[in-house]
Amino acid sequence: MENDNEHCPTYEKPRSFGSMSPEEYIEIRLNPIREWYDKKARRAKKLFLWMRTVTVVGGALVPVLINLQINKIEIVTTFLSVVVGVFISLETVLHFREQWKNYRTTDQLLSREYFSFTTADGPYRDLDEQEAFLNFVERIENAIASESATTLNVMTTLSAQKLEAPVSKKTS
Repeated sequence: MENDNEHCPTYEKPRSFGSMSPEEYIEIRLNPIREWYDKKARRAKKLFLWMRTVTVVGGALVPVLINLQINKIEIVTTFLSVVVGVFISLETVLHFREQWKNYRTTDQLLSREYFSFTTADGPYRDLDEQEAFLNFVERIENAIASESATTLNVMTTLSAQKLEAPVSKKTS
């Protein structure tokens, strides 16, 4: 089982207040978390596209296969139908598409912040180095916290909505 906390930093020897330099923060915090988001985005995209391809191709093949006069074709079409149904159901639980979008968006946001900070552009323009660094850290940490909340919300809300969706009843 994959550890969801693998992007959390390991415990280090305590530091004194305000002793971390911008270079240390980028090396110890920003670069590892960007690598984590990139890895997670690539994995979620791969799983989403793979599952979606199987469901689309499988869904298109079943009607064709049903019409072929091949011995025991019912077994193949039944198996393929089950695979398609399972993958569609798993997507409503695992949300690979939403994970991919959240992780990639956060990685790109962190990248933009890094380049804005290191070029003293955007929100860092005209700030002294210490003030710019403190703003940089705050913006990075807010982006990470926001992504975590968004992913948790997506993983719980969408699944709950699908479970609570009213069943339509026919009235006579």
